[in-house]
Amino acid sequence: MEYKLEICLDSAESAIIADKAGANRVELCENLFGGGTTPSAGTIKITRQSVSLGLHVIIRPRPGDFCYTDTEFQVMMEDIRYCREVGVDGVVIGILKKDGTVDKERNASLIKEAGDMSITFHRAFDVTVDPYQALEDIIDLGCHRILTSGQEASVFEGAELIRDIIQKAQGRIIIMPGGDITERKLPKIIKETGAGEYHIYLDQECESVMQHCPDHVYMGGLLRKPEFRNSYTSTTRVDAVLSTLKPHSSL
Repeated sequence: MEYKLEICLDSAESAIIADKAGANRVELCENLFGGGTTPSAGTIKITRQSVSLGLHVIIRPRPGDFCYTDTEFQVMMEDIRYCREVGVDGVVIGILKKDGTVDKERNASLIKEAGDMSITFHRAFDVTVDPYQALEDIIDLGCHRILTSGQEASVFEGAELIRDIIQKAQGRIIIMPGGDITERKLPKIIKETGAGEYHIYLDQECESVMQHCPDHVYMGGLLRKPEFRNSYTSTTRVDAVLSTLKPHSSL
């Protein structure tokens, strides 16, 4: 099996690092603390112009649940249209109904708007009421992959369900584990899930270049990261994950 690495990240700068480090694909987001929301038009455009690797963009208008208002749905349609126009390779979507089932009608509209772009159904799958019915619904929609932690807080905990739905899918769709995967956990996750693609956040913090750093002014709420530390994708961590995936590819 040839394994693929998708890196979750939140800036054009990180995407450039991931591209140079040899990742197969990135999922471009913003607001990772809130689970990821749609990045700005500028971020999408500059990232597309700057990288040659696969570029997928999350289409999520806000944090929180996956049942959207009519206005939010229209925003999602417009964001997908923009992604298609600037040459994005894929979009990452997921709309649910109030009862926790897949909203096939609205997702179908997003997929139609996406045209030839690849479609990933994101971790909205992890809060569906019945993962096996959701799997069939998502396959019926024509999605190319499902991003999932196995309906648990982490892939490590959800590995059993992930392996099961991979078997149930029978090659009809890619099942891509994602959620709290680390370099240390990855070998065991590969063994326990049998998946071929992995979605991983591989960041490192670095000091700000600012020389004037007042320590009493904050731009966010009380739960916050330091103002004068920045976070980008880590080349070292990408290298470590790729070195783990390559030996398994020859099995």
